[in-house]
Amino acid sequence: MSATADPFAETRSTLAELIAATPAPKRRGTLLIVDDEEGPRLALKMVFKEKYDLLLAEDGATAIKLAGENDIDVAVMDIRMPGMSGIELLERLRFVRPNIEAIMITAFETTDTMRQALRLRACDYLNKPWDVGTIRNAVGQAMQRRVLESEIHNSAEKVHELLTELQNQRVEEQIAQTRGDIYASIIHDINGPLSVSFGFVQLLNQKLNQNLNLEVEDLEFIKERLRSVERQMSNCIEIQRRYLGFLRRQGSDGTSAGVNQLLRDLEQLVRVHPSLQENEFRLTPLIGEIAVKVNGTDLIQILLNLVVNAFQCTPAPHRVEIGGEVLGAPLDLTQFKDGPNDRLLNVESMENTAPLATLWVRDTGPGIPAVVLPKIFDPYFTTKGPRQGTGLGLNIVQRLVKAANGALHVHTVAGEGTTFTVYLPGANLAK
Repeated sequence: MSATADPFAETRSTLAELIAATPAPKRRGTLLIVDDEEGPRLALKMVFKEKYDLLLAEDGATAIKLAGENDIDVAVMDIRMPGMSGIELLERLRFVRPNIEAIMITAFETTDTMRQALRLRACDYLNKPWDVGTIRNAVGQAMQRRVLESEIHNSAEKVHELLTELQNQRVEEQIAQTRGDIYASIIHDINGPLSVSFGFVQLLNQKLNQNLNLEVEDLEFIKERLRSVERQMSNCIEIQRRYLGFLRRQGSDGTSAGVNQLLRDLEQLVRVHPSLQENEFRLTPLIGEIAVKVNGTDLIQILLNLVVNAFQCTPAPHRVEIGGEVLGAPLDLTQFKDGPNDRLLNVESMENTAPLATLWVRDTGPGIPAVVLPKIFDPYFTTKGPRQGTGLGLNIVQRLVKAANGALHVHTVAGEGTTFTVYLPGANLAK
């Protein structure tokens, strides 16, 4: 991909247009009026009934109940009320509606009550008797602040949802791109035996055309070549069945290949991958066979992403190894401790039952700094140059491992290298 080309420019443009075109929500705002005297309550109701949705309470307990049941923007409350004062009420309301705007009204102003009201972030403090213009102005300004704050919050949530959708789209595109590389390898795998078979068929056709009267040795030659063609065709059938099973995302009962077969498929991909360069690569099959409860292509993609990440950890030539083992008992999770050299992910969703397949990818690179380790699975986080990666590889690994109910452990030592270990629930091999 060109360094200047941006396949997501159109999506970002659409995102910006959606944000700009999103109309601000129209709402009246909700005003709570709290006063133990009916006269002031009704007076305030007459002033504001045409402009706001009103809630009226004659005491603190009723006000708190209304606040728990309704999204209140502004509260106008008398300070002196029996049972629960306006100051006490405001303190309780802050637990129910932390962002409520409060206007305090009193006929007995004191420095202490003013100080308490300000401490509880009351936005205004009015004396009785109030005039209509003053209280309209106070409530109007408080309502404007509250409604604007609410609209900003709603817009921020909408932006967050759109950005999350954009991120998931990009991850899915990256997964699809890697799968395309994997299926290109399938075509390559099938092309080999087909080419060999085609050559044998041509040879047989030539032999038959040249010899109308076949001798015994000619028949043996034909039989041997036909047996070779049969073997090659069997290879093609086995390859296509295996990958069709992956495409259908078969579960554990339909797993069509064991881990070692997947490792052989992976090795073919790695040997021709451009990230291999001058690095040394080793792959050791598992001792004993096991299948895993994961789509085969997903497992290849998990390991391929880890291998490519290991190749790219340093420009200096180094060694990358793949290996693993079969665990006959559940994993002892108490042995894992997150720290400057270790992280264990997806433990909460892990299917920790025997048998387990353990697969590790190890490199002899420089290791991961302690300040970087907590960030490596974040989407788009990368320490590589703009031409070397999208910052999605390890995030995709984490997603696929989690989807397979597995766990992922990272152990790194400065100057010695890093090991990523994947733990996956095992399954019986398909017959």
